[in-house]
Amino acid sequence: MTESLIEITDLTKIYGTGAIAVHALRGVSATVARGEFVAVMGPSGSGKSTLMNILGCLDRPTSGTYVLGGEDVSRLSKNRLAGVRNRQIGFVFQSYNLLPKSTAARNVMLPLLYNGHQHLTDGECHERAVSALELVGLGDRTHHRPNELSGGQQQRVAIARALVNDPSLILADEPTGNLDTQSSEEIIELLHKLHDQGVTIVMVTHEPGIADHAERVIHFLDGQIVSDKLNGAKRKGGKL
Repeated sequence: MTESLIEITDLTKIYGTGAIAVHALRGVSATVARGEFVAVMGPSGSGKSTLMNILGCLDRPTSGTYVLGGEDVSRLSKNRLAGVRNRQIGFVFQSYNLLPKSTAARNVMLPLLYNGHQHLTDGECHERAVSALELVGLGDRTHHRPNELSGGQQQRVAIARALVNDPSLILADEPTGNLDTQSSEEIIELLHKLHDQGVTIVMVTHEPGIADHAERVIHFLDGQIVSDKLNGAKRKGGKL
């Protein structure tokens, strides 16, 4: 039986109180196994972004439990959540979130610099950043700044940054949202490559064609899961 990486049980998230209370999540339960590639879909306001914030340890649920890698992180303090986030989670955003004046290598190094418990030297951090850039096919772009890279290359830098700490989980929020068709296909193929290597990926997307590449698709509506189905994911050559 495959080991679960994520276990969420009866998660609720309420913003505000009384008449203005917004129920963003309403008793959501699900598991994600280690090594799974899961897409999360739903209209604006459906709860998928709230879920991603909780999965990313950026927020805590109002009630319910979230177990990540065997540890209940539902009620951890902000400082302890930050530690879990730095050690175990890599983030990929639609807007890349790169520092414009820093090189690709320096951008990829950032999680290592924040993760002080590893006590790596600057040289060791740089070596790990270069290795991550090589993994995403940008070993020859280590000294380039974001304005010297295409959108697809910038997103590859962002993926390298997400990978540099060797996280348990990659959370990708609309990773192809700002890209043209060819760049989108390249990023999805890279995610497939990482998945093939055993990386666990949870990806939010509003594009059915992108969700088709995940092995499982979870649909949200009004703060609840309305469907959770295996997808028979497609990729080039007909292989997952």
